[in-house]
Amino acid sequence: MKNLNRSAVKANTYTERIIQFGEGNFLRAFANWMIHEMNKQANFDGGVVAVQPINQGLIKMLNDQDGLYTLYLNGIKNGKAISEHEIIDCIQRGINPYENHTDYLAVAENPDLRFMISNTTEAGISYNADDRLEDAPQSSFPGKLTALLYKRFQTFGGASDKGLILIPCELIDHNGENLKRIILQYADDWKLGDEFVEWINDDNIFCNTLVDRIVPGYPRDKMDAITCRIRV
Repeated sequence: MKNLNRSAVKANTYTERIIQFGEGNFLRAFANWMIHEMNKQANFDGGVVAVQPINQGLIKMLNDQDGLYTLYLNGIKNGKAISEHEIIDCIQRGINPYENHTDYLAVAENPDLRFMISNTTEAGISYNADDRLEDAPQSSFPGKLTALLYKRFQTFGGASDKGLILIPCELIDHNGENLKRIILQYADDWKLGDEFVEWINDDNIFCNTLVDRIVPGYPRDKMDAITCRIRV
């Protein structure tokens, strides 16, 4: 659809409960679609803040569309081949921490924040010894996340109900455990204190995930035909 934005189409606004590292096809067609369905079917009221995890990314394009995009699904449903499309509206805004680092850290101050979802490629959950707390931002995804969690810990005085449920979707074994291990390494490197370490261990839940969904790349060779089908 040309000029897809919240002025052109009817879209819902949701409470920002989820911070998401990654804005590519996979999360938008997988995790964001599930959040969209929960909002529709279970009144989840889950809005996503999408963070661009590397210097080059799609956040500007996503913000130009007010977080909206069209999801096109092909598959088998009730024994029949189907093609469906729908505008997904759960992403409320995107942040490029390389350009708006203050806005990025401010997400930690949101009392409604509860979940973290990520897909930063298989190499994303990695330790960078050069990362520092004062960097704006840190180079690695775990470094950025540690800084955000520490800001949240400080903002709410280590309140147990302000920890997050962290759901990494990177395709490595024990992704949640490895992410936690690196965060604790940064906590030690940056001397963030025993209370912060206890808060990470006791009040944040790191999930190990196994992704089971096929999300193909952008169908450039079929885009004209698809656009004709879904044009509104």
